[in-house]
Amino acid sequence: MSSTLEKPQIIAHIQKSLNYTVFDSRWIPCSAKFVCMGNFARGTGVIQIYEIQQGELQLVKEIEKAKPIKCGTFGATSLQQRHLATGDFDGSLNVWNLEMPECPVYSVKAHKEIINSIDGVGGLGIGDGAPEIVTGSRDGTVKVWDSRQKDTPVVNMEPMEGETKRDCWTVAFGHAFNDQDRCVCAGYDNGDIKLFDLRNMSLRWETNIRNGVCSVEFDRKDINMNKLVATSLEGKFHVFDMRTQHPTNGFASVSEKAHKSTVWQVRHLPQNRDVFMTAGGAGNLHLWKYEYPAQRTKKDADNVDMGVAGSVNLLQNVTLSTQPISSLDWSPDKQGLCVCSSFDQSVRVLIVTKLNTV
Repeated sequence: MSSTLEKPQIIAHIQKSLNYTVFDSRWIPCSAKFVCMGNFARGTGVIQIYEIQQGELQLVKEIEKAKPIKCGTFGATSLQQRHLATGDFDGSLNVWNLEMPECPVYSVKAHKEIINSIDGVGGLGIGDGAPEIVTGSRDGTVKVWDSRQKDTPVVNMEPMEGETKRDCWTVAFGHAFNDQDRCVCAGYDNGDIKLFDLRNMSLRWETNIRNGVCSVEFDRKDINMNKLVATSLEGKFHVFDMRTQHPTNGFASVSEKAHKSTVWQVRHLPQNRDVFMTAGGAGNLHLWKYEYPAQRTKKDADNVDMGVAGSVNLLQNVTLSTQPISSLDWSPDKQGLCVCSSFDQSVRVLIVTKLNTV
């Protein structure tokens, strides 16, 4: 009994039913508030702001928009402004001042089809260099935007002439540890994972994990690439050691069959990069810890460095819903505080205990 209590516990602190389908939820930095984004049954988009007050969720603001909203990020904004960047079903990228959300402070028709995924870097004091937003779309393209530059992307990564367009499901920034270096990782519906080097404007690495890639995330955006987690259909996820790239074998990785169904999301704990949570299609959450190997590199037959993968340990798991958990976000300010949304039209605030002892 004592050993189970010593492990981290995942506690559903508050649950709130919503009257719309919620696709994404994000903490507003430096606050006890979070935003939920989704669509009403009538086909319009919605952004709601909730605040935790005395163990209850209070609706602070509700904003209705013309098009359903699929995803959002605060990653490219300053702590003073806290502007929310969103991607919608129409392929539009909008940046909103949540204090005055009637009109976007930046708007661009970013893609021909739905924006599936969005990420930001260079804001919130995370990552050196310019604040930038990356979007990935069903139209097969991945684009990087600077909100100071109107209408045209900084970078446009699209299939070559004659290549099949694959649905891009997930994008993430990483490697932003100085003013010049920055990478974008993208995952596609056919299992492709591509790593784009924005400094050299080149495809640095690609692999295929044989199942649609639902979510990718670096353990930290603002350090020399360390680890990347990619989750997929069929309940598997892969952890890549990104420190050592072998000329032919690429990056070392370990895979884990975590859930009985799709692993929709992965999110690393902001206060400990080796702890991460995966969210599943059966309404469950799994909390993991990555253990490094004794040595992270070894020499191959030709005396070239190659990476050595570590292992993952399951710390805790919990079933919250009968429907997929579609979004998950750790609070950057309070360790263990987490918000997640699922397709049962609910949003939940969770508390994960004992994270400082793992």
